[in-house]
Amino acid sequence: MAIYVFVAGGGWGGFIWRAVATRLREQGHDVFTPTLTGVGERVHLASPQIDLETHVQDILGVLEYEDLHKVILVGHSYGGLVITGVAERVPERLAQLVYLDGLIPQDGQSGWDVTDPALRARIEQRVKAYGDGWRLLPPPDSPARITAHPFKPLTQPLTIQNPAAARLPHTFMYCTQTRAGRLTLDAIAARVRAEGWRYYEVEADHMAMVTAPKAVVDILLEIAETPSPQSSREMG
Repeated sequence: MAIYVFVAGGGWGGFIWRAVATRLREQGHDVFTPTLTGVGERVHLASPQIDLETHVQDILGVLEYEDLHKVILVGHSYGGLVITGVAERVPERLAQLVYLDGLIPQDGQSGWDVTDPALRARIEQRVKAYGDGWRLLPPPDSPARITAHPFKPLTQPLTIQNPAAARLPHTFMYCTQTRAGRLTLDAIAARVRAEGWRYYEVEADHMAMVTAPKAVVDILLEIAETPSPQSSREMG
């Protein structure tokens, strides 16, 4: 039996993992899908004070109070920043890190630093024009139940220097049909492949946990059974 903890991308609550979580639970695995402060069903807690540290603490709290160990920690999109920060703090509680089209900073970088400049410009304009300068509202044609996401966490750099975190197996799932943020994810995918990460391509859009849950689950089950021995940053 494996233990999975999922961290959703910007503006999404833990419910977004429902199809993946159901399949994993049916096979006897433990699954946790916490929602970060200020988004999803916790949007009533949104404020300009929320930063990346807030969200890292959200997941650290789950690991501590649920007393979880040997966790496969999965981050989607923005959630990649969060799981990176968590691994720096408590690598002893983790078995693997998995990034699903996730943002992956290097030491001293923020999510903003690994985002394509053209996309950054569009996001900044939306935050200033429609988000009161501190939150990113979803576009009008976005799916139901996505909420605004605090902007500050994207710009907060991470210190990534823990050798124990670097030794964890790292996996990247690349969603081949993603359109928004394509250049950002192309660059990240190229880097992690060069660094020796375990790498998969998923024939789906950016929301593969919703549009291709079986494909995501199949990969998660495979890596639980045969974790990659090498470390991403040690090889980099």
